[in-house]
Amino acid sequence: MSSPNRRRDLDLTKLMMSNYEVTMAAESMAEFYVKFTGPSDSPYHGGSWKVRVELPPNYPYKSPSIGFINKIYHPNVDLASGSVCLDVINQTWSPMFDLINIFEVFLPQLLLYPNPSDPLNGEAASLLLKEPEKYKQKVKEFVNKYASENSQQEDSESESDLSSYSDDDSDANLDDDSDNDNDTKTKFPIDI
Repeated sequence: MSSPNRRRDLDLTKLMMSNYEVTMAAESMAEFYVKFTGPSDSPYHGGSWKVRVELPPNYPYKSPSIGFINKIYHPNVDLASGSVCLDVINQTWSPMFDLINIFEVFLPQLLLYPNPSDPLNGEAASLLLKEPEKYKQKVKEFVNKYASENSQQEDSESESDLSSYSDDDSDANLDDDSDNDNDTKTKFPIDI
C-alpha cells in the first residue's frame, strides 16, 4: 500500500473513531458522508447536515471535495448543489491537515464567519450585508426546514417507506429523487 493510501486510511479511521457519524458511500474508501452539526454560537445551531466528502487519488497532497447534501442557507454554499466555496482552505491546504480538521475547524469557521465578498449564493450574501438580522432569520428557517431532527426524519421516512404511497405516487417520487441525485452529482465536487 502506498503512503497516500495509508494516510487516507489512517485519516478516515481517525474520523470514524471520533464523535462524527460516518457512512461509506461505496466500496471505495474515497467517498463517504459525515453528519455535521452547526456551531453552538451561530444561527446554524441546532442544525445537522449530511456532508459528502470525496478524497482525490493524491490525498492528502490535494484537498478533499465536500458538499452539503441537505440544503443550507449560506453565502459560500451553492443552494442548489451544496457545493462549498472555501478558496482560502484550498489555497492553504497542506498535507499537515486531516479529515477531522475539516469538521472541527474549516466548516465551523465557514458557518461562523461567512464571506459575502466571495459568494456562491448571491442572495444570501446580499441579505447578510444589507440586513444581517433578516439573514439570521432566513438561516434559522432553513435549519428548521432542512436540517432539524424532524426534517431529516421526514426525509428518511419518505425515502425508505415508499410502500405507503400508491403506485402512481411512488413512481413520481422516484423520478423526483433521481433528478435531484443527478443534479447533485453533476454539480459536485468543489475542492475546499
